[in-house]
Amino acid sequence: MSNSEKYMKLEDEYTLQTYARYPIVIESGDGVYVTDADKKKYLDFAAGIAVFALGYNNRELNDALKKQIDLIVHTSNLYYNEPAALAAKAFCEVSGMDRVFFTNSGTEAVEGAIKSALKYAYSKTGTDDHEIIAFEHSFHGRSLGALSVTGNAHYREGYTPWEGKVKFAEYNDPDSVKALVNEKTCAVIMETVQGEGGIHPAQPGFIKGIRKLCDEKGLLLILDEIQCGLGRSGSMYAFEQYGVRPDILTSAKALGCGVPVGAFAMTQKVADRSLTVGDHGSTYGGNPFACAAVCEVLRQFKEKDIVSHVRRLTPALESALDELQKKYPEKIKERRGKGFMQALELAGPAAPVIKESQKNGLLVISAGANVLRLLPPLVIEEEHIEEMKNILDKVISAT
Repeated sequence: MSNSEKYMKLEDEYTLQTYARYPIVIESGDGVYVTDADKKKYLDFAAGIAVFALGYNNRELNDALKKQIDLIVHTSNLYYNEPAALAAKAFCEVSGMDRVFFTNSGTEAVEGAIKSALKYAYSKTGTDDHEIIAFEHSFHGRSLGALSVTGNAHYREGYTPWEGKVKFAEYNDPDSVKALVNEKTCAVIMETVQGEGGIHPAQPGFIKGIRKLCDEKGLLLILDEIQCGLGRSGSMYAFEQYGVRPDILTSAKALGCGVPVGAFAMTQKVADRSLTVGDHGSTYGGNPFACAAVCEVLRQFKEKDIVSHVRRLTPALESALDELQKKYPEKIKERRGKGFMQALELAGPAAPVIKESQKNGLLVISAGANVLRLLPPLVIEEEHIEEMKNILDKVISAT
């Protein structure tokens, strides 16, 4: 039995079986590559689902975390801590938001955003009979509140605590949103770039129209940038490219580059009429260890100008994928995406391509049954793009 088989057997025996995992046991990582328990090396164009923006085994991040471990890892939110204060300032500066709450995950960030919107509406009307507009094919997380605004009926089946409180519009269709607005509507929640739904960026006229509609109707606009935020789109947050600003923003994934941390943030206008003392809390959220990661990640984004690097290399990545689409038009229907968040929509299922890519030393993932999703670390170079293209070329030609 190989090392990988040994660990997979242990997991299968003792963990709750909620994941359809690939048969790979990742043991270590360095730069844009990971190595499995049997010492096979892979070029990683998944980055832990858009998490490892700065690459694996980033020495500066490692050192910052080791330093914090030797100081203190946890304090609870009964007390202040230095990394949390510094991280809050840094996050608000890069996001353009005024107030932030640190969570342990993206789905918790969505829960906090929803609570903030509902409390804001309650403070204005004195009633709690409010509705939220979300979008078909969206994904916001697996907890009950996040599931309620996730536009996939399969995920919601059996878990619908907000039945009738959430209305689903069609993404990039402003008229479908307008048709759902009524006197109970308090917020619109959307991904600036739909991720799990197939990598669909918002059209400029659509997102600007939703911003205008929210302003006219007194609704809050919640933008979920858990996957597309932190430089992946070619700007620090994707909404910057559209000239809009959300009332509430969610962020996670790359925010800790492997350390579990998320955040929801808001304008001062929302903060003044939403969550106050006792309304929300988290034992681990914003602890010194997680916030030390946030501080170091945001420091490196600024110092190394990661966003400019993404913008500079995006044409090379898009060109490589476009070449594949032109070479195999009967197998690849479309290339779409924004920055280092790209998709190839296939004519057939993505699973065989993913499986064969793994055999050839490349990690890619799906975004729906027939969409190949590419989310590389933001520190890839042109040589890595070329390596990815050559492997996919070989795989697609044979599948």
